[in-house]
Amino acid sequence: MYKLQRIANNPFLLPNKDHAWEAVAAFNPCLAQDGGTYHLLYRAQSFPQSQYGNVMSMSSIGYATSTDGVHFEDRRQLIKPEHRWEQFGCEDPRITKLGDKYYIFYTALSTYPFGANGIRVGLAMTRDFKEIEKHAVTPFNSKAMALFPEKINGQFVAILTVNTDKPPAKIAIAFFESEEQMWSGCYWEDWYAFSDRHVIPLLRHPSDHLEVGAPPIKTKAGWLLVYSYIQNYFSDRDRVFGIEAVLLDLKNPQKVIGRTSSPFLIPEKDYELKGDVENVIFPSGVLIDGEEVVVYYGAADTTCCAAVGKLDELLATMMPDDTTQFVSSTCIEQGFQRYANNPVITPRPEFSWESKATFNPAAIYEGGVVHIVYRAMSHDNTSVFGYASSRDGVHIDERLPTPIYEPREFFEQKLRPGNSGCEDPRITRLGDRIYLFYTAFDGYTPRVAFTSITVDNFVNRRWHWDRSMVITPPNIPDKDACLLPKKINGKFVIFHRAGDCIRINLFDDLVFGEGKWLDHKSALIKPRKEYWDNYKFGIASPPIETVHGWLLLFHRVTKPNSVYKIEALLLDLDNPVSVIAETGATLLEPEMQYEKVGQVPNVVFPCGAVVIDDDLLIYYGGADTVVAVAKMKLATVFKRLGI
Repeated sequence: MYKLQRIANNPFLLPNKDHAWEAVAAFNPCLAQDGGTYHLLYRAQSFPQSQYGNVMSMSSIGYATSTDGVHFEDRRQLIKPEHRWEQFGCEDPRITKLGDKYYIFYTALSTYPFGANGIRVGLAMTRDFKEIEKHAVTPFNSKAMALFPEKINGQFVAILTVNTDKPPAKIAIAFFESEEQMWSGCYWEDWYAFSDRHVIPLLRHPSDHLEVGAPPIKTKAGWLLVYSYIQNYFSDRDRVFGIEAVLLDLKNPQKVIGRTSSPFLIPEKDYELKGDVENVIFPSGVLIDGEEVVVYYGAADTTCCAAVGKLDELLATMMPDDTTQFVSSTCIEQGFQRYANNPVITPRPEFSWESKATFNPAAIYEGGVVHIVYRAMSHDNTSVFGYASSRDGVHIDERLPTPIYEPREFFEQKLRPGNSGCEDPRITRLGDRIYLFYTAFDGYTPRVAFTSITVDNFVNRRWHWDRSMVITPPNIPDKDACLLPKKINGKFVIFHRAGDCIRINLFDDLVFGEGKWLDHKSALIKPRKEYWDNYKFGIASPPIETVHGWLLLFHRVTKPNSVYKIEALLLDLDNPVSVIAETGATLLEPEMQYEKVGQVPNVVFPCGAVVIDDDLLIYYGGADTVVAVAKMKLATVFKRLGI
């Protein structure tokens, strides 16, 4: 496990009681190196003083210089409250040199007692650390903003933390065509209105908190961002301040290349455990010195400290495992093998629409890309559909920050507290259209609905869906539906589950309503009475055409504990109502923690499957909480089917 080593000089900067403005604390340092000179900025805390009728300790920004990055001299107050938008303090500077100018973003406090709406970002610019130009930047709650040290694709780029005091906090990217745009109210109003589009999701759990640490620094592998990650933020007893890092793409800094999975520094030393705020370390500056990375941080909100580590070791720790390893089941011989790094999609606390669960994914292979449409659930239990894609079937290359489909019609609106919305998608290509079948739920009766989109719009992420249509009768539960990816004798073939059976219907067209519904008469497969624990059956992914027949995966739910297990059928190519073969035994069942523990325990629930080369890959929900991937050789599937 990668760890930083604290320097012997810690703390290298202490409060100076001879200076009233920094007598209480001097912490959260950030450095800019210019030749042989290190310019240090830090947050300074004063003795209590009167400020607009309030007696308070005031924050300002101190400045010092050094020739070695550790021993600093000539300390003086550089930035102090002057304007209404910063009248109660200037905190936590991040300094970046770009061209011949230094850009210093800092937290500006405009109200007291401190509140979220009065905590925003300010900017100071200077060339000589004497003459300073100031601007109010963000008109919304934010902190910890820093500029990248070079333009990217011709634009200024900054990273900041949004809603730091109205969690969940979000780390986000902003691009500017000009310097003046950094403090443009119109720019930020538009940016904030669509802030989710700019977020870099890094939260692992909704009880955690995070904040930009040091300004990004360029490495051979990508932009290195060191940041503060606070576990159990809302618990006074279990809260842990840690320092972590993420690696961002050099050309697209909103794209994560890799990240650390745990802190590489937490409070341990006496000067980190005791101070103005106990048990706190907060990263605020980073420099690369040869083969080493030096992280500067504030300790206990009182002093300035530093820690050192090997840069190459840090980068190696952050890079994801590019191998695509699958692991065989421990209890099923010749069953599906799970991807070793499951789950591949988990809830993102930064986005309310998928903050609770991400599961039950549809999948389709188009243009050399696996397109994944997954069910996402918010904390009010509303389900929508999110999108992700993968070129190799397991590593997620893209995941959109907003839903691609949300409840729009009366039959999927929330009529009472609890689950509602659009659930359990299955997607099929038929001709030049992608058909999306799903369960529409208003809180009372689950019904089958569908919509469609052109293939061109789908693969190019233009979500121009047709108006959704409900196709099952009112007040009769029906779900687990899909369209066969081929007409049979000129008819559309639809699979669905009503009651405890998989059912199949054939139609001349897909126009429903006015008494035309899916019916519940024809059962393709129903619980086998010879197995006492059979409870119900439902399709998994849409059938896949093979030389031997239509391969249909399905789930079987057993009694008494409702354990979901996956099996397979083979249907006649010309008459899919006819079952040619079935495995009669389990191919996948809950074994892993992410399958056994979650919203609904003991669930493996595939809604999507693709064939790549000779492999059948299934995409499934684990415990109604996460998305996982498993694979099986097609030849093995056929062997299990007795072919």
